Amino acid sequence: MTTLLWILIALCFLAAFAGLVYPVIPSAPLLIVGFLIYGFGFSFTELTVSFWIIQTVFIVLLFTLDYLVSSYTVDRRGGSQAAKIATTVGLITGPFIIPGIGLLIFPFVFAILTEKIISKKTWKDSVSIGIGTVLGILSSALLKGIAMLLMIVVFIMYVV
Repeated sequence: MTTLLWILIALCFLAAFAGLVYPVIPSAPLLIVGFLIYGFGFSFTELTVSFWIIQTVFIVLLFTLDYLVSSYTVDRRGGSQAAKIATTVGLITGPFIIPGIGLLIFPFVFAILTEKIISKKTWKDSVSIGIGTVLGILSSALLKGIAMLLMIVVFIMYVV
């Protein structure tokens, strides 16, 4: 039973990292499910109030990173609200249409087309905004991956 519980916890953690590539996968909740499996399967004794406070700070960070980093990079390059919406649509649909690389291609293309068609910007400006969206996605994924890894490290530190 112990092995099965640890396998389930590890699967939750791995699935959470898959959320970096497939944004519809709820990364933070999957990490919490892993922690709860440990608590219910073994004991909540090790998972103290300080553990939950630290994890809550990380969860808030995870939820805000996507929005803040993406918005910053699009805004910095002069992107419109429509480009942000198109980028979000591309983030959700892209990985399912072309697994892996679709996460970058679709937001890039959607941002360019939105800026060109709706905002009537030049191709140069539209491409610059598209590049900004890709940089935002990559930066956000990197920061979220580091935060998630730190959440798991904190978990291990508390349970070992």
